[in-house]
Amino acid sequence: MFDLLLKLIINCLALFITAFVVPGFDLARFSTIIWAALVLGLVNTLIRPILSFFTIPLQLLTLGLFTLIINALMLFLTSRIVPGFSIHSFSSAIIGALVLSITSLILNKVIK
Repeated sequence: MFDLLLKLIINCLALFITAFVVPGFDLARFSTIIWAALVLGLVNTLIRPILSFFTIPLQLLTLGLFTLIINALMLFLTSRIVPGFSIHSFSSAIIGALVLSITSLILNKVIK
């Protein structure tokens, strides 16, 4: 239970930092950050593996860089589900996915 709460806090911090750094990546309130982190975790758990499976040839062809596009799509889907969370363009989603991945990696290494 503690690990799940810790992951939620790390994802909230990573989303907050990403919204602060990336233009076109807006979160309205603090409660929106929590909801977006929860929905993003759910989308990454349920939809991302299916999408990754069907895009294996593209991932192999691009040496894994297509995973960044998949991450951007998951962020874009999350922004459509959560009210108060908006991404203005797909390029903002790609930059946001990159910043979110790096920030989450650093926070996971620092906190754990």
